[in-house]
Amino acid sequence: MRKLGVLPWLTFVALPVQAAWDIDALMQSLARHEGGRARFVETKNIALLDKPVVSSGELRYQPPARLEKRTLKPKPELMVVDGDTLLFERGKQKFQVRLAEQPGALAFVDSLRGTLSGDRATLEKSYKLRLDGDEQRWTLDLLPSDPRIAAFVLRITFGGSKNQVEWIRYLQADGDSSTMTVEPVAAE
Repeated sequence: MRKLGVLPWLTFVALPVQAAWDIDALMQSLARHEGGRARFVETKNIALLDKPVVSSGELRYQPPARLEKRTLKPKPELMVVDGDTLLFERGKQKFQVRLAEQPGALAFVDSLRGTLSGDRATLEKSYKLRLDGDEQRWTLDLLPSDPRIAAFVLRITFGGSKNQVEWIRYLQADGDSSTMTVEPVAAE
């Protein structure tokens, strides 16, 4: 019987182990983001209009529950979500809504806050999640699992890199859509 010896030419090289990139890894990465400011450009495609509507301005996010969208062009408006309250101002118009009284609006707001804060449990209350890509270039699809939401939204897709959301796309049930690009602003 022949003895097996150590083959001198066979060596093992320790390779770095890559952590699996999955929804949990993405959520953990997003949860580490500390919020901040960003510029946005939003393009809305509305079936009743001949051309897309383009707006731009600034976003502010303070984890876990405050989100502010200040539109500067084409017309100034302000939308602030803080906890259970949505405040909207445009010119002299001003109104406030308790999100608990508006389940559809709450699910939409939760899609934003849940993604930005890496809160998978909140997202899965209303959406089925599907992740594509890797840590350097990922997309997260939120597909409504609640029929009340599906009546308005077919899909919300977030795209980004590492713990940074770079764009958000909404596809509404009526065929209208919007895409918002997001560019972080350095802290002052």
